[in-house]
Amino acid sequence: MPASTIPPRIKWAVDLMDVQPADQVLEIGCGPGAGAEAICAKLETGKLFAIDRSESGVDRTKRRNQKHVDAGRLVVRQIDLATLRVPVKRLNKVFAFNVNLFWVRACDDEVALLHERVVPGGAVYLFYEAARPELVPNIVKKASENLLRGGFRVSVVEQKAPPVIGIIARR
Repeated sequence: MPASTIPPRIKWAVDLMDVQPADQVLEIGCGPGAGAEAICAKLETGKLFAIDRSESGVDRTKRRNQKHVDAGRLVVRQIDLATLRVPVKRLNKVFAFNVNLFWVRACDDEVALLHERVVPGGAVYLFYEAARPELVPNIVKKASENLLRGGFRVSVVEQKAPPVIGIIARR
């Protein structure tokens, strides 16, 4: 895929987030960097802090988005959310796409960290491809429970084509 091509599912998710030019955003699991590319294109004075546990994900995101790194809009680090010390004290938005952490196990420490760092009125946006519809109810149930337990208000959105489910947790 050419570096300038944003997949429709990522474009839909980032558009739904309504990223503003001054937003401070955390991306969890930046992978190939398409989300970072779409988010950074909307930032002016704001910044995106993108993390991934994978060295290759970090490398791909940096390569794809070198101009944003050079402009100071993007910082990319190889780190796990549980051990993250966010350099930005207050986040407007948190973005994750197909990150299983929030529905495969209890993640109270990670959710508490996000709740502490997201400003009142800010939100955590968790998006999942819904190509396997039989998994969607469990993903929504488990992720929502984890976020509700952490003090967030949760709503769910869905797009049919491409099939994506979004869990929005507002502080």
